Amino acid sequence: MNRRNFLRSSAAGSFLIASQPQTLMALAKDNAYRKNIGLQLYTLRNEIAKDTAGTLKAVAEAGYKQGEMYGFPKADGMVKAAKDVGLALNSSHFEWDSVVNPKDAGMSDFMKTLEAAKKVGLKHLVIPYLADKDRKTADDYKRVAENCNKAAVKAKEAGIQLAYHNHAFEFEKKEGGVTGFDVFIKEFSPDMKFEVDAFWIKVGGQDPGAFIKKLKGRVTQVHLKDLKEGLTLPHFASVPKDAFQELGDGIIATEPIREAAAEAGVEHCHVEQDQSPDPLASIRQSMKYLKGL
Repeated sequence: MNRRNFLRSSAAGSFLIASQPQTLMALAKDNAYRKNIGLQLYTLRNEIAKDTAGTLKAVAEAGYKQGEMYGFPKADGMVKAAKDVGLALNSSHFEWDSVVNPKDAGMSDFMKTLEAAKKVGLKHLVIPYLADKDRKTADDYKRVAENCNKAAVKAKEAGIQLAYHNHAFEFEKKEGGVTGFDVFIKEFSPDMKFEVDAFWIKVGGQDPGAFIKKLKGRVTQVHLKDLKEGLTLPHFASVPKDAFQELGDGIIATEPIREAAAEAGVEHCHVEQDQSPDPLASIRQSMKYLKGL
C-alpha cells in the first residue's frame, strides 16, 4: 500500500487530509498546470519502442494533456501518435550535442532541429543532459553556457524557447567551490532558460520550490517527480532504480513546487519517472495523486 492510500485508510490520515487539504490534494482541479499536465514520454521509452500508437493512447486515457518528447528530431512516430489521440506537443528534449558540441560555427545540425521543431509546432526545446567530458571543470560549464547562449538566439528567431534540464551533478563543487549551476545562473543570457527537475534538485541537496523561486522568470517548465526516503543527500552520482517513486509516495511535496512554479512564471509542468517496474501503472498512479483520488 502506498503512503497516500495508507493515510486515507487510517483515522490519522483522515484528520490529516481534513486539516491540510492543499498539500494532500496536490494540484487542485482548477489549477492550470493540472488541467494541462504533461508527461515526459521518456518515462515510457520501452513501451513506445514496442507500440508507439498504443502507448500514447494509454497516456491520453490516463488523463495527460500533453507529451514532452525525447530524442527529437528522430521522433516522427511520437508526433503522429500524439496528434492521433489529441495530445498536445509543446516541448521536446533533443540531441544535445548539436548545441553543446556543434560541428560547425553555424550550428547547422541545431538549425535543422529548429526547422523540424517549427514544422511540428513546438514552442520549447530542451537540452536534456551533459556528458561527463563536458562537465569536469567550471570552464567546461562556461563553454557550454556560451554555446547555449548562441543557440538560444537562433531558437528565439525561430519562435522557440531553448532551455537546459538539470540533474544533480550541476551542484557538485568544482575549483574554488563554484558549481555548474553557479556558472549557468551567472552566464546564461536572458534568452536561455531552465527546465527544473524537482527530483534531481532534491538529490542535489536543494529545496525544489525555493530553487524555482530563486530563478523566477528564468524557468519555463518543471518536471514533477518523487524521491524515495533514505538516499543520503546531496548525491551527485547515479541513484538506485527504486529511488524514483510515483507522486505522493516519496519525500518531495508537490504543492509547494506548484505554488513556486506559478510565482516564477513557469509555463508547463510534466510528470516524469525515469525508472519503474511498470511505467504505465506508475503514470496512472501519479495522475490519481494529482487528481486527489
